[in-house]
Amino acid sequence: MTRQPHLDFFECGIDLFNQGRFFECHEAWEEIWKRSRGEAKLFYQGLIQAAVAILHAERGNLEGARSLYEKASAKLESIPHEHMGLAVDELRIELSRFIEVATRADGSPLPAPPRLRRIRKSRA
Repeated sequence: MTRQPHLDFFECGIDLFNQGRFFECHEAWEEIWKRSRGEAKLFYQGLIQAAVAILHAERGNLEGARSLYEKASAKLESIPHEHMGLAVDELRIELSRFIEVATRADGSPLPAPPRLRRIRKSRA
């Protein structure tokens, strides 16, 4: 059985996100976002917006970071704590902390960006 292409883009996006390659992960996830509908589309869009919020913060665009963080948060808040093999609740918490520090504009160095933790389901 071959893997579906959208799963390849999803997994690739997770790897790129965790490598700090936020533009590239946004590109990978955009491929599946364009083909998605309903709640799945909002989930992918939330991940994309989270990645771009971090990218904006890293590039010093604090208003863009804040704006995209708010959009990402609105989309991810209704997603279960664990979704599609990811610890989404951890992402929400870490992203909030990251953006809070990043948008202070007090000259503090940026903290390490959030990472996506994969959750492995235990087999009975």
